[in-house]
Amino acid sequence: MNTQDVANKWAQMCREGKNMECIEELYADHVVSKEMPGVPYGEIVSGKQNVWDKSKQWLDNVQEFHSGTISDPVVAGNHFTSKMEFDVTFKDRGRQQMEEVCVFEVNDGKIVNEQFFYSM
Repeated sequence: MNTQDVANKWAQMCREGKNMECIEELYADHVVSKEMPGVPYGEIVSGKQNVWDKSKQWLDNVQEFHSGTISDPVVAGNHFTSKMEFDVTFKDRGRQQMEEVCVFEVNDGKIVNEQFFYSM
């Protein structure tokens, strides 16, 4: 798959709520995930299993998804970006509206880097 194919598949799977399956299918074993400073599960996480665990921890803390949107990906070379917006109630911190920009790098048909930009 080229970068556009990976980006389209990522967006489709995330919109369908298949976030964990997305990591299993589209992420490289050596993927690196970067979050904003201060997140409880670590700012930089390396390795597919650790990224999967981080995502599972985030999802397990969700009490209710009220709404969410994922923009169509924009591709430039071997990178793509998307904007995500969520209205979520968390078990430990209540209801929050979240808006973030996600940037991904693709090599050999797999996501090798992801980084999320948002206000804490």
